[in-house]
Amino acid sequence: MTVEVRPASEFADVRALLGPKSPHANVCWCLSYRIPSKLNRELRGPARGEYVAGLLRSGTPLGVIAHEDGEPVGWAAVAPRADTSFARNRKIPHVDDLPVWSLWCIRVRPGHRGKGLSHALIAGAVDYARAQGAPAVEAYPLDNGDARVDLTMAYPGLRKNFERAGFTHAADTTSVLAGRPRVLMRLDLR
Repeated sequence: MTVEVRPASEFADVRALLGPKSPHANVCWCLSYRIPSKLNRELRGPARGEYVAGLLRSGTPLGVIAHEDGEPVGWAAVAPRADTSFARNRKIPHVDDLPVWSLWCIRVRPGHRGKGLSHALIAGAVDYARAQGAPAVEAYPLDNGDARVDLTMAYPGLRKNFERAGFTHAADTTSVLAGRPRVLMRLDLR
């Protein structure tokens, strides 16, 4: 197995990982934390994918994609916090005024899980943010201890995976997902 993690640049790869099976379905496309709530509610069906394609064409940082033997198999959303709703989120605090990047979604395609791809995606997202000049990367994973988490709701990642990648607990949050608290984890890149 050869895995390469690189910045998202090809719409076909992003669509393979985030797009719906039916073109008219309303799936997230990893937009819910990226755009204002009103716009997120207004974008329906194919318009969601078209919006993501436009972001990609504009050079907006979207995230990174893991490729296994050339096939897109994993996704991690990472971008400047200022360009996300985390800049205004009341449940997830700011620990300082650094222009940090946020890493908020990790997704590995079925059939490719259990191979360590989420670890590769976290490392790839950090490398990408570092290359773009980020002073730090924040994540907002579930603090689930040893409890199992439904994979659908595990998209923000798990605290232990971020700890393994060198992130440290920076703050508690009042955000809860799937019945589990989310914590603010940070990796200083300075």
